[in-house]
Amino acid sequence: MDWTRYRFLSLWALPAPPAAVYTALERAEDYPRWWRQVREVRRIDDTTGVIRIRSLLPYDMTFTAHEVRRDPVAGVLEIRMSGDIDGWARWTLTAGGPGTLARYEQVVDVNKPLLRRFAVPGRPVFRANHRLMMRAGRRGLAGYLQAV
Repeated sequence: MDWTRYRFLSLWALPAPPAAVYTALERAEDYPRWWRQVREVRRIDDTTGVIRIRSLLPYDMTFTAHEVRRDPVAGVLEIRMSGDIDGWARWTLTAGGPGTLARYEQVVDVNKPLLRRFAVPGRPVFRANHRLMMRAGRRGLAGYLQAV
């Protein structure tokens, strides 16, 4: 097992139609407005940006995100990441009851030296940290969608 590789899956039930959720998610530069763990998004060009995140644990992670797929008809947004983490992440949106089901998938290898050093004993804590970040993101986006 590679202790520095992570696979994450999160499902968010959101109180808005898929088109509204897609519009919010495709505007990564607005994430810090509704997702407090996304500390900074700096655009490089139309398809690339640098993102800095920090959840409960006292460390920042910074990576470059490059758009791989933007398909509003299919409800898919996908990026490739490099930096403190290398890999990919994908949002897939589908109608779900009165709103939207947002499926977030991520597969990454951790490059940040501190996280690599504590890969084995820290793994449960790192996974819990990610869960907390995702839970806060769902709440933040739900509130944001209701306000707009």
